Amino acid sequence: MHKDIDRIYRKKRSSVTRFQFDDEVAGVFEDMISRSVPGYRQILEFIPTLIRYFSHPMHRCYDLGCSLGAGMIAVAEGMDRAGGEIIGIDNSPAMLAQAEKLLASYQSSPSIRFRLQQADIAEHPLQQSSLMLMNFTLQFIALDQRLPLIQRIYNNLVDGGALVLSEKIHLDDARTNQTLIDIHHQYKADQGYSQLEISQKRDALEDVLIPETLDTHLNRLADAGFSVVTPWLQNLQFVSILAIK
Repeated sequence: MHKDIDRIYRKKRSSVTRFQFDDEVAGVFEDMISRSVPGYRQILEFIPTLIRYFSHPMHRCYDLGCSLGAGMIAVAEGMDRAGGEIIGIDNSPAMLAQAEKLLASYQSSPSIRFRLQQADIAEHPLQQSSLMLMNFTLQFIALDQRLPLIQRIYNNLVDGGALVLSEKIHLDDARTNQTLIDIHHQYKADQGYSQLEISQKRDALEDVLIPETLDTHLNRLADAGFSVVTPWLQNLQFVSILAIK
């Protein structure tokens, strides 16, 4: 898929509206997330290994908050010849329209079935599966809906199945937290974003993306019943957690 450059916040705005996954964002999202989230590509590159490790006879996988479908492609890369079903769920029609184009262009095995669904993952029913991805999605879910969602995910994983949960976290120590924020802003500047773009994007995400501490995530996953809960990748305040049932 052609990657358009993210220039959404390049011009000064009289007022910055709340961030949403609309057509404008969907059109540049691949570039936006690659330049904004350090380690994002590393997570995607490791997913095929996880798929092969957590392979089960019932090979169904979910990508919850699938955005453009990059996680679904990574899952497909790890499936064996037996194939399986990969279900992507997102509440943004604009993101799903782009995902449909990406998946249509991907040359997968005939035994691999992609399915996209427009739905709210906090409410949509799930089927039993081997592995579920939720990459930088829970942070956009209302706080009171997060534990029920994690519990439903746990309930719908086969024994030995896993959840890959990637999130931006907040650190308890104010100085450490601010240091990582400042380094992250420098990272974004190194990717070509101006200070105006960084500032306006931050304002747009205020009260939309609500990060939590790492301990909050780990304790929630343990409370849901996961037997193994561990961070497995971290870049600055962006952490990916592996939770095994």
